[in-house]
Amino acid sequence: MKKVIIAAFVLIAWCVGTSAIAEKPAMKNGGEAEFKEHCAMCHPDGGNIMNAKKTLGKKDREANNIKTEADIVKIMRTPGPGMTAFDKKTISDNEAKEIAQYILKSFK
Repeated sequence: MKKVIIAAFVLIAWCVGTSAIAEKPAMKNGGEAEFKEHCAMCHPDGGNIMNAKKTLGKKDREANNIKTEADIVKIMRTPGPGMTAFDKKTISDNEAKEIAQYILKSFK
């Protein structure tokens, strides 16, 4: 009987633990929460408080040769003057891709 109780407890603990771990890599909100945490203070509603010609809107992105998810991640890692660089410790590669996907989907 003890083994059954222990096995049940281990199984429940494993299920709870794996569901909590699984939520972070596959973010449900498509990067929106990460964008709000790291980007929105300088890019409210896709704008740009430092340079109005470099908004996150499609027209401005493309005018600045930023067309793909990879282009956005590259800018996040090695930005120009006025923008904070986000290293992999601050924003993981997965989170950066989620943010880039969110930007491409949200700011047209």
